[in-house]
Formats: sequence, structure tokens, C-alpha cells
Amino acid sequence: MTTRILFCCMGNICRSPSAEGVVRALLAERAPHLSVHLDSAGTHDYHVGEPPDRRAIAAAQRRGIDLSSLRARTVTAHDFADFDVIVAMDESNARELRARARTAPKTSAQIRLMMDYVPDSRQREVPDPYYGGPEGFEEVLDLLEMAAAGLLAELQQQVTTR
Repeated sequence: MTTRILFCCMGNICRSPSAEGVVRALLAERAPHLSVHLDSAGTHDYHVGEPPDRRAIAAAQRRGIDLSSLRARTVTAHDFADFDVIVAMDESNARELRARARTAPKTSAQIRLMMDYVPDSRQREVPDPYYGGPEGFEEVLDLLEMAAAGLLAELQQQVTTR
């Protein structure tokens, strides 16, 4: 059984494609046996069809993660039925996703925050680095790597309890 996970931020060019890339790399390295489908999308259509922000690509590349093939898209009504979990980067986008889920024709996806996967974290959100400098993209990757490890642990736990 394949677990389908959608990562979401506002424009789908910084945080959510970075989350997709980080989790994809971690799965390939530590759990290639798990059947997981990953995607990312934005709650707004500012950048549809565009690659991730060049700073996000560069920061990820320094960590051996390639985001260059990803393209921004917007969350659709079908995503709420097609994905098992939709992971928002912050509470604002989670609220937007919950509101859209109420009006979607079919909703089976669980909506969570990315930082929910970091036990005991005081940080609840992955901050948007768009208007800052390169250090913001590094901070985002640090947070995403911590959360990805927790997500992987949860996925592995689900496999053992099935």
C-alpha cells in the first residue's frame, strides 16, 4: 500500500518543494523499501509552472538534494481525496487547507503541520524564507530535515503495525 503525502506552503517555490526534496532524499537513503508518493503544491497560484526559488534550489543542492525538476502547482479539490496526508508548513496555510477541505467533493486527507513530526519542538511552523536572505533557506532545511526524520519514523511505524 502506497502512502501519498502532499507538502503545502503558499506559493510552492520555497518550503513545500524543499520539504518534498528533503523527504524524498531521506526515503531513498534510509527506507527505499517504503512505498510513498510525494508531491508539493501551494495554496495560492502566484508561481504555477515555475521551478523552486533559485535560493531554495541552491541551499538544497549544497546538501545533495536536487529540486530543479520540480514545478509549482496549486492545491486542487481532488488533492483532498488523492492524498492520505497534506502537510502544511505553517498554521495560516493549514487553516486555508482545512477550509478548502470542507468544500471539496471528497476529503480523506489528514491535514497536519510539518513541525508536528518533531516531538517536543517549540517551533510550530516552518518560516517563509522568501523575503529574507540565504540563511533563511538554510534554517528551513534544518527544520525540514528534523521533521523529515520524524515523518520517516511515523511511516516506518505504520508499516510495522499493518
